[in-house]
Amino acid sequence: MKNPPEPSGKQRIQSIDILRGAIMLIMAIDHSRDFFHNAGAFSDPTDMATTTPILFFTRWITHFCAPNFVFLSGISAWLAGSRRTKSELSAFLIKRGLWLVFVEVVIITFAFSLNPQYNFIVFQVLWVIGLSMIILGLLVRAPKIVIGIIGALIFFGHDIIDYLQLPKTGIEATLLKLLLVTRGSIIPLGQSHAIFDLYALIPWTGLMLLGYVFGSLYSSSFDAVRRRRILLYSGLGLLTFFVVLRYFNIYGDPSHWSLQRNGTYSFLSFLNVSKYPPSLLYSCLTIGTGLVILSHIERVKNKVTDVLVIYGNVPFFYYILHFYLLRVINIIIFFAQGYTTSQISNPKAPFLFSPPNFGFGLGGVYVVWFIVIALLYFPCRWFSRYKQTHRQWWLSYL
Repeated sequence: MKNPPEPSGKQRIQSIDILRGAIMLIMAIDHSRDFFHNAGAFSDPTDMATTTPILFFTRWITHFCAPNFVFLSGISAWLAGSRRTKSELSAFLIKRGLWLVFVEVVIITFAFSLNPQYNFIVFQVLWVIGLSMIILGLLVRAPKIVIGIIGALIFFGHDIIDYLQLPKTGIEATLLKLLLVTRGSIIPLGQSHAIFDLYALIPWTGLMLLGYVFGSLYSSSFDAVRRRRILLYSGLGLLTFFVVLRYFNIYGDPSHWSLQRNGTYSFLSFLNVSKYPPSLLYSCLTIGTGLVILSHIERVKNKVTDVLVIYGNVPFFYYILHFYLLRVINIIIFFAQGYTTSQISNPKAPFLFSPPNFGFGLGGVYVVWFIVIALLYFPCRWFSRYKQTHRQWWLSYL
């Protein structure tokens, strides 16, 4: 099912907006945990020695967000190309990519740190989406099959690097971190500034390229039944691939699963795949699930999907607002819990308003999460309607 065309001629694919909306809501769980869980933003909720099933799930469910969002961004790039020439699409993707990198460095970094001196610059999902869009913008003139082959080689082959001896220091090591292997690397920029890089560019670019190829399934001339069948079988194939490779610990993830103290924790270990950088098994599990969901929700319309579409129509708008709303709540709770201005800066943390043991247990984290998504519903609904009834050029970048 498709929403009515926008004034610009752009069409929204309802199933994509439903999945994207769900992604945006689930993503906010993890960011609420970062800011408000009293275990601290840098604790590891997937450590089998210290986690609990509910804490593990709180982190693990958000694994599905970034890869599917990047993949859907590739699909959206294809849809954008359906109403542009190749030259126009290339220019649009490059400009939008540069804009997203700027937003990551300036707007999102400030939301995290609240530090106007930008001593600690955060590279997260927007920076890899932005640079992946630039790469895709340079590739869109190539045949679709070439883009698909490049994406597939990256998707299935980048874990080979786990078996190689890589430089540990110097410019080569820094470039490898940025491009392939970062697991939360701190890259110094002089004595007082640093980059905190969570997302390695190339593995995520592979997801963008494959999403662009899958976008052709949403061409107006493509048979809907055939599209759903391809999505379903592709998703099931990736999930089967995940189960087989994961069971035998053959290839595809640097962290092998193992038997734990009981069956529950052994199962959690089996699911505990690596996001930084996104391993093959992580991508198979998350993208495979996303494809199966896409195959089933094209003809679904109810009150829940109507709500999800609202968030899915305006993901960038929501993404920016939710960070700043979390920060406002963070500051209010900071003072409400009795902390003082002398505790705003924590020598052991790069972000302000994060003293040791600040926040709540998981129950409080989920309360904050619900408050945030509820407060953002009406602004998102307003902006969604605004986009559908206006055609200013800058709306393509929000």
